Amino acid sequence: MLIIKFLQAFGEYLLLMGKTFSRPERMRMFMKKYVKEMSALGVDSIGIVLLISFFIGAVICIQMKLNIQSPWMPKFVTGYTTREIMLLEFSSSIMCLILAGKVGSNIASELGTMRVTQQIDALEIMGVNSASYLILPKIIGMVTIMPFLVVFSAATGILGAYATAYIGHVISPDDLTVGLQHDFNAWFMWMSIIKSLFFAFIISSVSSYYGYSVEGGSVEVGKSSTNAVVSSSVLILFSDVFLTQLLS
Repeated sequence: MLIIKFLQAFGEYLLLMGKTFSRPERMRMFMKKYVKEMSALGVDSIGIVLLISFFIGAVICIQMKLNIQSPWMPKFVTGYTTREIMLLEFSSSIMCLILAGKVGSNIASELGTMRVTQQIDALEIMGVNSASYLILPKIIGMVTIMPFLVVFSAATGILGAYATAYIGHVISPDDLTVGLQHDFNAWFMWMSIIKSLFFAFIISSVSSYYGYSVEGGSVEVGKSSTNAVVSSSVLILFSDVFLTQLLS
């Protein structure tokens, strides 16, 4: 029974994506919505991304210093491990999990409200491809802005590590700098960006599916918002395993 429900939902999702990825009927209107969605989904999320990344970078640096530093290890190990954790996992995977809660619930509740108030039905009656008109700008806008959020997250996490060096005196700034520069592999940054593109598509498309396919009233809108966040988070974790194996 569970497998049948999953296959049915997956089929409906694919059909919706087929309707979504069609040529916009009015390109000028699409570009306006695209810029608006980039601002609403990405730019408005910069504050929480910077705040969380700063404190996580600081905490990682403190934890590495307290728990793995020993007389047998070079002093730069703390900076090196902080950089690797921020680049390889936090700035892409964990940050996207956080954004799945903020952005995913926003998308699902917005589209769900439009569905139950029959705004989507009105668009269909007017002959507008509602899936392409409403969902495509969200997906492309989210995929466009996500790499910038990843870069900002990684940079702010490193600033947080420097805050512990200069303010908390956990480690000397010189040792931290040596660790951050030690054996740097630029591919790790690109790998983080590539993974974030897939995660951005998962967040925007899955949340759009749950919101677009709501049936009922306001209670179902709330349930669809919850389901969107849970499903997006699970899919991000699954895809993270495969993408990490594929890109490493």
